[in-house]
Amino acid sequence: MSDLFGGTAPYYARYRSPHAAPAIERLATTFGPDSTVLDLGCGPGTVAIPLAPGVREVLAVDPDGEMLAEGARLAAEVPNIRWLRGDSTRLAELPRFDHIVMGRSFHWMDRRAVLAELDALLPPGGVVALLGPGRDPGEPPWEPVMRRVRERFGVNTLTATNTFQATGEHPHDVLVTTPFGDLDVTAFEQRLTYDVEAVLGLQLSYSFSAPARLGDRLESFTEAARQELLRLNPAGTWEEVDVTEVLLARRPGDARLRRSP
Repeated sequence: MSDLFGGTAPYYARYRSPHAAPAIERLATTFGPDSTVLDLGCGPGTVAIPLAPGVREVLAVDPDGEMLAEGARLAAEVPNIRWLRGDSTRLAELPRFDHIVMGRSFHWMDRRAVLAELDALLPPGGVVALLGPGRDPGEPPWEPVMRRVRERFGVNTLTATNTFQATGEHPHDVLVTTPFGDLDVTAFEQRLTYDVEAVLGLQLSYSFSAPARLGDRLESFTEAARQELLRLNPAGTWEEVDVTEVLLARRPGDARLRRSP
């Protein structure tokens, strides 16, 4: 995991769509201001940084040192985030936490094994929160073009083995078979505008088209992609409705411990 995203950290931080503010507020309200929250697979802090003002502390954990360094740089003025190198196979080595949040990092993990360990580690009332695009997000208007460019450069293979596309199991389907089977799902929409540079930046934030994977072909890749995008849309801008789904999973016996939303 530590080298899958080589060179992506600044692109990830700048060009991945931000989570809708109400989604972050939903997390903060659920966790509460006195909680310590583990952000597992935190990347450059796309959840940890906006969440930090609403909780006591965030443990921002990632196997990639570049991601942690970028997050620490962006959060230089945020005192209650601890940036820690680690992954889902070493949860017991981490400081104690009250709740956990994961984004797309969840599809890189042995999901049921992680949830079984979390059942042992989380205190009563502990919440497993997942942020993602929902069951059927569709694809953005530029994706068919970009897919062809990535295929031309041989960088179109996602290596994560636990995605919905690979297994047919959405996180919902996994969670209901684990101790955290009490699910609460809310979706939040926001309208975003992308220009050509933003679409190119997105490509360089993905593991399969990471700068390290492209190597000395990086410049030719971005130029080819730019030409194809402008051929698709000479205006060079796209409107996209972005959906953030917040999935809160609890142990069924913890229902009485829920905080009011």
